[in-house]
Amino acid sequence: MLKNWLLLIGAIVAEVLGTMCLRAAVDQSIFAIGVLIGYVVAFILLGLALGRGIPIGIAYGIWAAAGVALVAVLGAFLFGETLSFTAILGIVTIMAGVFIVQAGQSNPDQAEVLDS
Repeated sequence: MLKNWLLLIGAIVAEVLGTMCLRAAVDQSIFAIGVLIGYVVAFILLGLALGRGIPIGIAYGIWAAAGVALVAVLGAFLFGETLSFTAILGIVTIMAGVFIVQAGQSNPDQAEVLDS
C-alpha cells in the first residue's frame, strides 16, 4: 500500500518539476528537455499507481490538487509570480474538495446513490 502512495508522490513531484521547467523554458529553451522528461515520468508513475489499485478519482484528484498548490507556491518563490489571498483560498478549496472526494471513496458502501 505504501508503494502505491510513493508512486503517486513521485508522479506529483515529476509533474511539478516538468511544469517548473515549462516556465523556465520561456527564458531558456534548454529546459524543454525537463518538460518532456518530467511529464513522461509523471504519467508513467501515475499509471503505475493506478495499476496498483489507487482509484482514479482519488489519484487524479490528489495529483492535480497537489500539483496546482506546489506549482503556485514554487512559481511565487522561483519566478516572483504573485500568490494572492484569493489564489491561496482557491488552492485550499481545491484541496478540501479532493479530501471530500477521498472521504467518499474510502467507504463506498456508505456512499449515497443518486436516482436518475
